[in-house]
Amino acid sequence: MENNRRITRIIGIDPGLRRCGWGIVESSGNQLKFIACGVITPPVNGALANRLVFLFEAISALIDKYSPDEAAVEETFVSAGARSALQLGQARGIALMTPASFGLPVGEYAANLVKKSVVGTGHADKNQMQLMVKTLLPTADFSSADDADALAIAITHAHHRVLAIHLKNNIV
Repeated sequence: MENNRRITRIIGIDPGLRRCGWGIVESSGNQLKFIACGVITPPVNGALANRLVFLFEAISALIDKYSPDEAAVEETFVSAGARSALQLGQARGIALMTPASFGLPVGEYAANLVKKSVVGTGHADKNQMQLMVKTLLPTADFSSADDADALAIAITHAHHRVLAIHLKNNIV
């Protein structure tokens, strides 16, 4: 029987133009290990193009520093207006494109799927999410909902990629 216990390092990204959460976990089978997390905060008064460059450079630096094998990005849901949605979409584009430009596979996950994967219900609130992230990653030292959400996105990717491996190898 082949050992599928390879350690995979995953960067989770919760895209945002004001606050972009990131979290790094390692996955080996169904075991998870916290590595790091934080929040990228582009200058709010800069030109949009410069703020997007700031995001690109910050995510690139994280990839250089932590050498993830895969990335996961949350699909954003916005009802705040067309301009806000467009700007958030541009930030999300940077969050998708940057890891891909490093050759990383990038998974995309809807917010409800992230909540369901981590908490067990697709309508969990921020406090429930943070509690479950802390339960799954006891050493995690997140300081906000943004980096906790990014860790939840990485956890979701870890769970779904393990399922894909089992299905591929006919292990059910």
